[in-house]
Order: sequence, then structure tokens, then C-alpha cells
Amino acid sequence: MNTVVKPITQNADIRYLGKLLGDVIRAYGGSELFQRIEGIRASSVDRYRGIADPTALARGLDALNLDDTLAFVRSFMLFSMLANLAEDRQGRLNESGHDVASTLKHLAEQGISAEQAAVLLDHSLIVPVLTAHPTEVMRKSMIDHRNHIAELMRHRDLGRQESPEGDDIERAILRQIALLWQTRPLRRERLYVADEVEIALTYLRDIFLPVLPALYSRWERALGHRPKSFLRLGSWIGGDRDGNPNVVADSLRLALGRSSQSVLESYLDHLHALGQELSLSTELATASDAVMALAEQSADASPGRADEPYRRAVIAIYNRLAATYQRLQGHVPPRPASAAGEPYATADALRADLVALALSLREGGAGLLATGGALGRLIRAVETFGFHLATLDLRQNSDVHARVVADLLKVAGVANDYLSLDEAGRVELLRRELASERLLASPFASYADETKSELSIVRAAAQAHEMYGPAAITTYIISKCESVSDMLEVNVLLKEAGLYRPVDPGAAAIMVVPLFETIGDLERSANIMRAWLALPEIRQAADRRGYQEVMVGYSDSNKDGGYLTSVWSLNRATRELAAAFAETQTKMQIFHGRGGAVGRGGGSSFDAIRAQPTGTVQGRIRITEQGEVIAAKYGTREGAALNLESIASATLLSSASTAPAPAQGPSRYAQAMDSISKGAFRAYRELVYETDGFKTFFRQMTPLLEIAELKIGSRPASRTKSDRIEDLRAIPWVFSWAQARVMLPGWYGVGHALHSFPDQALLQEMAQGWPFFKATLDNLEMVLAKSDMAIAQRYTTLVQDAALAERIFDRIRSGWTQTHDCLLGITGQSRLLEKNPVLDASIRLRLPYIEPLNLLQVELLKRHRAGETDARVREGIQLSINAVATALRNSG
Repeated sequence: MNTVVKPITQNADIRYLGKLLGDVIRAYGGSELFQRIEGIRASSVDRYRGIADPTALARGLDALNLDDTLAFVRSFMLFSMLANLAEDRQGRLNESGHDVASTLKHLAEQGISAEQAAVLLDHSLIVPVLTAHPTEVMRKSMIDHRNHIAELMRHRDLGRQESPEGDDIERAILRQIALLWQTRPLRRERLYVADEVEIALTYLRDIFLPVLPALYSRWERALGHRPKSFLRLGSWIGGDRDGNPNVVADSLRLALGRSSQSVLESYLDHLHALGQELSLSTELATASDAVMALAEQSADASPGRADEPYRRAVIAIYNRLAATYQRLQGHVPPRPASAAGEPYATADALRADLVALALSLREGGAGLLATGGALGRLIRAVETFGFHLATLDLRQNSDVHARVVADLLKVAGVANDYLSLDEAGRVELLRRELASERLLASPFASYADETKSELSIVRAAAQAHEMYGPAAITTYIISKCESVSDMLEVNVLLKEAGLYRPVDPGAAAIMVVPLFETIGDLERSANIMRAWLALPEIRQAADRRGYQEVMVGYSDSNKDGGYLTSVWSLNRATRELAAAFAETQTKMQIFHGRGGAVGRGGGSSFDAIRAQPTGTVQGRIRITEQGEVIAAKYGTREGAALNLESIASATLLSSASTAPAPAQGPSRYAQAMDSISKGAFRAYRELVYETDGFKTFFRQMTPLLEIAELKIGSRPASRTKSDRIEDLRAIPWVFSWAQARVMLPGWYGVGHALHSFPDQALLQEMAQGWPFFKATLDNLEMVLAKSDMAIAQRYTTLVQDAALAERIFDRIRSGWTQTHDCLLGITGQSRLLEKNPVLDASIRLRLPYIEPLNLLQVELLKRHRAGETDARVREGIQLSINAVATALRNSG
């Protein structure tokens, strides 16, 4: 039967899925519950349309008992989840021009050939890096059901009546929604690092492993050339210790071991299938000497395969890979080898045997069997994933390194007062130590527990290199990096594990990468890197490696200086870094530490990469993918392919395009931004860090403490036990303001700066002619549209000191109004999102579903903080946090 493809219509999808959700609520909760929920929904929708009694919503919410409240919050959360699903499907349908094939056509119009693009990609490195930052409020079970619904909806679009399993499509979708309704949304136990490793593996194993080889096949066809594996995977999960005492050497071993197990099992499965496919007989085909030699190594004596050298060669490869699995995992694989084999020393050795098969296949039949297919995808997978699957970064705070190195130097009798030395003294001492082959640590000496833990990490990294190859760990990131000595300290630690060799500094096995996070750090970053690259031994390592990486942090720079100052400081810092690197003719690679919310650098990856200043991409870029962003972008193979294409396309465009760089405007634009940024910075700092009582106001007005109780990650909310905002992580800072509908990190200070800028006509010109400024305003506008000062005022009733609440909130509300009015004046709109009807419709759809959740959350918070002990109150608060985050599509 022919299938008829139905056009995807977002509103139709939402109505369809909403109806099914209503059917499920009626079936499992009863008609009375359904009518109560529907009554509140209708009242809220009508209120937003301006056609209802404004007290009707409050009456409906007041009539809910605690059990009904929990059911109501779940219903609105699930509707928002299904609406997000529909929106994502429509977004994928409307996505155009963000794939490599379209990008090549665009470049060809600029006179850049596919051959030139292929050369660029062969020297490129693009790495999405998965992190365990705790911003995903939804359980994996909920995400799995949602993804199953998305897949069923795809079959429905094709006009199919049955699922591939033979189920009626609509009944199957209804069943998944029923499963969602009866699945507990909240985690009962806090996640451990091992849990985070397993969650990440579901994406690495089930999504990226099959998707990337398929994408490379597509790119190869578009390029007419087989590119090197320029897009690879990274991870912080199990190696990121910054402020997380739960990540130790065993975490590193667990993360690498489970990743290796997953990728090796995948290879073994593909080899088994390949053995079934390559049934070529020597009676009808030829085989090279290399293949015949492999066949002889198989120890396969089956008469039925005597004339099938390719099958026997695959058996030999399987035997060797099974032995590799046993060496690395300590036990035989699920499908044991048929005979003993010599373990592969490296993934390159495995690839060499697979390439031998491909080269032999190429010799006959005009090469029909040599390219693509299962063998080609397996070769590509081995090139891309090695024996490690994803490269694991190490990360730790510079203060920890300083204490550990000070301990080592003191116990070794080298220096008793390292921490009291100035920067020049530290650099001199550290360089002297790095030039010596003598180690500092002794197995017979006593050290602080922190020192022993950090030494065990670098030693575990050295073991990982021996087991999985040097690609398993290539980077050591230093949080709060403020000086050259901060970086040299890490090399001293690496030297203790043999990962830095004084006799050949250029062969440093792991690259030290500074993370510049605060506004001050970003301003100093170029000079710090000039000093770093001026050291001969460091320059030697950078030249040997071919590049030096620098990481810039969006989250902490925003918390430190506000949205506008953060984005401008990042733009300016990357430009200044590019100039500093150009002076030494060193290739620069920027690692962008972006989050999901605008206050943490969120937004479209394609737009973010395209907005980078000239000369800062150069074919090389790494980007963090974290929390809810991972599920949203990579939850399905279709979505993952789309987003990986988008990242690759943006990098290619930014690196190869001869068009004027989108992020670089005239010098008067930069001067204007300098002035605006200073004004925004002053306003933001005055409110957040210089206003008496602000810390108390923030902690009482928002559900910060309740968010900290969510079981969504292994990290504590603060790096220290201090309650200072400076020590609070950026995620709960942004998350809390979003829940209270203030969204302060995404806009505060901007209105003050824009209003006081003397040349409003210039701002209008910048908004129209400078993509950087336009993108900045677009993100600002989205945040303003999601905020709601009327709802936010309800949260001020949680503040114990009413006078304090009124005083500070008046400043916030005034700032919001000023920002709102300035934005409309600059963009020439009569209301927010007037020029972006798609986003406007998306947000307007959600608003009637968010307000009742916020109102219930405030009341539940009051009851909880007043000492009410009913477990349903606490559960209701956590459910409401989950539901609001789902509806806003923002958490941390």
C-alpha cells in the first residue's frame, strides 16, 4: 500500500497530542479530575485572551486538594513536554541550509570549491562535549517515552496506520502517553557519578555511534572526497572535578572503562554482521595477499568457508578484537571468539586490517564493493571513536592545583612557602622543576588527602593512555585560571605521572587549557596567553601539537558581570586572543563553555558559531553540551544528525567563507559596545553585589534551596560552603531566577545602559547592520518575553522582610520596564517578538500553562517554609519546578 506523507503542522500536532493526553487523564484520573484540570486550563487561556473573570483561575486553584494539585501539575508538565515535542518536529521540518551539502553550494557561489572545503575539513576539529551539569530535570524514563512518541509521530506523518511492530499508530501513541502519566517524574535518589556515566553512555552508544558514520557517508558524497574524521566526541563526565568531590580516580576509570566496553561491543557486533555479508568466494572473486594472510590467522577449519577468505579474515579480526576486549575489560565479550587471537595494541592497528579488506575489495568490479556499506562505516567508526568512544577531559580549579603543588614542594624540601611567592617567583620555581627529571612525590612520604587524590587522577590518566591510547584523554582544563603559574602547576602534576617529559616538552601527552570565566579573566586572557606562548618549552609543545586551546566560560562571566557585558567581553576576548596567537603564528582553538539558558550562553549553536569574530574559528571549535540541551538536541538519531550537521556547517562557513565576518562591525560599533557594556556592568554589579540585603532577597524570593534538593546531579550547588553569590554555581543562579519568572541574569543592566547611551540612532543602525548586536538583542528579547513581573511579584511575598522585598523588587521591575522599552525602540516594534511570529506563538502557547504552575509553586513554598511536613507539599514543589522548567524550556 502506498503511503501518503502528511504535512507537519505544529498546532495540529499540539491539538492532537493534547486531546490524547486528556483522554489519558480521564481514563486514569476520572472525569471529575479531568474537568477540574480542564476548567483551570480554560480559565488561564481565557485570562490571557482578556475574556475571562480574572478571579476564576484563583478559585479553580484554591479548590484543588493536595492530591489533585499533584495531578494538575503533572498534567501541565506533560502537556508542555508534548508541546515541546511538536515544536521540535516543526523546527526540524523548517530547518534548511544548515547541512554540509547546502553549505558547499553556498561556498561555491563565493568561489570556494568542494576540493578547497575538503582540504579545510581535513585540518579541522569539531567536538561537542557532553557534561554532567545538572540542568536536566526530567528522568531518562520520561525522555525515552517522549522519544518513542516522536518516532511514532514520524510514522504517522508518512500515513502509516501501523507501527513497525504492527501496533495501531494512534493506540501506540496513546499507550506511550499513558505510560508517561503513570511514570514517576521525579528522581527519589540523588544521582551519583556512576549514574551520570551511564546516562551519557545511552547517548554515546545509542545515538552518536550509529549516527556519525552515517553522516560521514553523506558528507563524503557531498564532497566527492573522503574527509578525515574532523567531528569527534568529547565528555567531562567522570573527569570534571571542579567543585565536585565525588569525582575521583575511580570515576575516571569507570567512565573510560564503560565507554571502551560499549564501543568495542559495537565493533564486535558489526564484525559479526560483516562476516555474514562478505560471502565472496575465490571461485568468483580475488583476494589480496593481505586478506589471505588474515584468513590464515583465523584458525577456522570449516570446510564450508574454505573458499571464503574474506569471512575467514573477518573471523581473524574478530578473534583479535575479542582478545583486546578481554585485555581491557578483564572478561570475555558477550559473544566469545572462536579461537585465541593477539590483542590489538592500538585502534589504528584494527583499522589497518579493516582497510586491507577494503583495498582488496576495490581491486575487482570497478570498486563497487570497496566504498561505503557496512565495512566503510565500521572503518569510519574506528577512526572516529578509537577504543575510547569519547575523549574525556580533566578539569579542576586552580586553587586546588596551587595547594597540591605547594604540598609536594614542601614535602620534597624544595620550597616551604610556595603560596607566598609572587607570580614571577612561582613561574621561575615551576619552570625549574619542569626542566628537572626528578619527581617530587615519594611513595614513602605523607601528603594531604587532596594531594593524594589529585596525584591518583593524573596516574589514572597515564594508565588510560596505556590502555586506550592517547586520544582517550588529551586535555586538562583549569577553572579559575588567572596566570601562567596556574598552567605550569598542572604540568608539574602531569610530570609526576610521566605525562610531561622534561627531556622532550614538545611531546606533552596532555594539553593544559586555561578556562577564562570572569569578566576580569577575559580581559586579561590575551596577555596571559602571550606570556604562556613566550615560554620556549610551551611554544615547542604547541608547535608539535599544531595548536593551543583556550576555553572561555559563558556562565560565570554572566553571573559576574551580567548578560550584555558577558557576551561583549567574550567577543572582545576571542578577538584579542586571535591577535595574540597570530603574533606567535600559533593556531588557536576556542572551547566555548555554553549552557542551555541565555544567561549561560544558550541559543542556536549554528548562530553562535556564525557570530564568532573573524579568525577565531579556523576550522577548530569545541562546545559544551549539557543538561536538558543533550536530550533536546541528541535525544533521537534524527535530531542528533540535524544538530551535528548544523555545527559542522556553521564551522565550515565561519572558517571558509570569504564574505565579511558577521561578528565584526565598524570600529564605532565596538566603541559603542564598550560604552554600553560598562554601563550595564555598573548597573548589574550595583544591584547584585553592592545592594544591602540582596543575597537574602534572592535566596528567599526564589526556590534556590528547593532546587538544590532536586536529585538531578552529583555536584553540590555551591563550590564551597559559603552562601555568597560569588561562590554559587551559575546553574542554580540562572535556574532560580527562571522559576520565579524574573530571568534576571538574561537582561538586568541592559536597559540602564541602552537608555543612557546618547546616540539612539546608532543603536538602531547596529541592530540592523551588525549580526552580533542583532543576535544579542534577539536573545534578550526572548528572555524578556518569558519573564513576567506580575508573576514575579507573587514570589516577593516569600521574602520575610516586606520592606526589603519592595525596595529591591521595585528596582528590578523598573529595570525590566526600561529594558523592554529600549528594546522596542531600537528594533522598531510595538510589542515583544512582533518580528518573530514563530517564537511569539510558541511562548504565547505556553504562558497560560505556566502561570497556574507558578501560583501553585508560591503557595506550596509558603507552606513548606512555614514548617508543613506533609510529603505531598515537598513533592508538589519539586514537580512544579520540573513543570515550569519544561514549559519555559529553560532550567540552568
